[in-house]
Amino acid sequence: MPDVIEWATQDENDIVYRYPKNTISWGSQLVVREFQVAVFFRDGKAYDVFQAGRHTITTQNLPLLTSILSKIAGFDRSPFTADIIFVSTKQFKGLYGASGQTTDLAPLKFFGSYWFKVSDPKIFVMEVVGGQSVFETPQVNEFLRGYMNERLISQLSKYDLVTVFSKLEEVSFKVKTAITEELARIGIQLIDLKFEGIDTTPEYRERLFWLKQTGATTTVLQMDTAKSVAESLSKSPGAALGAGMVIIPPIMQPQPTQQAQPQQQAQPATAPVAGTQTAPTTAIKINFCPNCGTDLRNLPTTPKFCPNCGLKLT
Repeated sequence: MPDVIEWATQDENDIVYRYPKNTISWGSQLVVREFQVAVFFRDGKAYDVFQAGRHTITTQNLPLLTSILSKIAGFDRSPFTADIIFVSTKQFKGLYGASGQTTDLAPLKFFGSYWFKVSDPKIFVMEVVGGQSVFETPQVNEFLRGYMNERLISQLSKYDLVTVFSKLEEVSFKVKTAITEELARIGIQLIDLKFEGIDTTPEYRERLFWLKQTGATTTVLQMDTAKSVAESLSKSPGAALGAGMVIIPPIMQPQPTQQAQPQQQAQPATAPVAGTQTAPTTAIKINFCPNCGTDLRNLPTTPKFCPNCGLKLT
């Protein structure tokens, strides 16, 4: 009586199952149930794929594997060795969660859920099951969790903290698009992805609250400029630590706004020479940074330093 090869104990949460025997006899009956796919795997490579139905193992329905076995003498009369990997094509839910960093070096913690299904069982067996030697569902889930975390950290690191929190819907859409392409490479279709929690440290949380209440984007630019200047100074040959300590405070000082001149001004220490007039000093508004071309027209006054490259402007 021929052997019957099947996955009869499938649970609703099971993704993969490796048939316990890898010695296959010609004429064996392969039973593949609905929402299952059977893949023949040998020597690290996936070969023939069987969809739902009852199949008799012959050389005719194993063309790819037969081409390899044909090099073995007497393969058509004796059993051969191969792993049969059953893959479920149902929809599954996965979890992710990790800590990363944004472009402004702010720590970012996130977690959520995603829904997926195996769209290409052959690639999935090649890249995940056989490629990573994960032949059981818990191992597959653990691999996919790490795979998702690694790519989410990489994608979120392309945004600053304010953008992530204020435009989470837009960011999540772009992240989902990128992750969809990444998962397709290992034979998985991403159906949906949701951020269920996102947070940072108390220090950066206070900064976000302050930005929301004041909208002081100009000051934030000054803070970022100070950070860039400090980093540049620290990398300059022979730059002393005190250099950064001296230049940063002026950058961080709030810029003066245009106000009406007081009616009385303090007399200069030295009286002007009789018969001469002192020309009033007029602040000239600079519209563009002469070094990097940054647009400064939206700022109320010309800052002391360019918020992009740190060039002294006044």
